[in-house]
Amino acid sequence: MQYVLIIHKVESYPAWKKIFDQAADIRKRAGEIRYQLLRHDNDANNVVHFSEWSSLDNARRFFESPEVVEIRNKAGVESPDFIYLQEIEHGVL
Repeated sequence: MQYVLIIHKVESYPAWKKIFDQAADIRKRAGEIRYQLLRHDNDANNVVHFSEWSSLDNARRFFESPEVVEIRNKAGVESPDFIYLQEIEHGVL
């Protein structure tokens, strides 16, 4: 499995979430399979987006595209950190 972990500060979570939801179709077409949103327990505007992708190449192409950079700017995203990950193991305890 291929994953992307994005940690970013947003100006306003409700405004960001609206734009995030509107981009669901383009994310799916680009290869995003599923996602999870988390936020810091003491800062609602510090968001973590963890997602599974069909390939890391698709994810990089998507997140680095001018269209998505523009969407991030419109959504009020401040300096996102992208971490591209490949699963090596998982388990249940």
